[in-house]
Amino acid sequence: MCPSSEPGSKPVRCPICGKPAAEAYRPFCSKRCADIDLAKWFGGAYAVPGRAEDEGDGGGPPDSGEGSDKDKK
Repeated sequence: MCPSSEPGSKPVRCPICGKPAAEAYRPFCSKRCADIDLAKWFGGAYAVPGRAEDEGDGGGPPDSGEGSDKDKK
């Protein structure tokens, strides 16, 4: 059983419009609000921050040391 369905617990509200969440679209109240949220993810409105060491890596594949240019003819 979900904690929000227990007696005395705070009802879950839709993060888009604030209406009570519908069980079929939880945590949203409707398909419309779920689609609005999905569009925000696709549009880049939400972002998960990366670690500092992920930035500025040179953009190329890591050098494994195997098959260097001097071995090629």
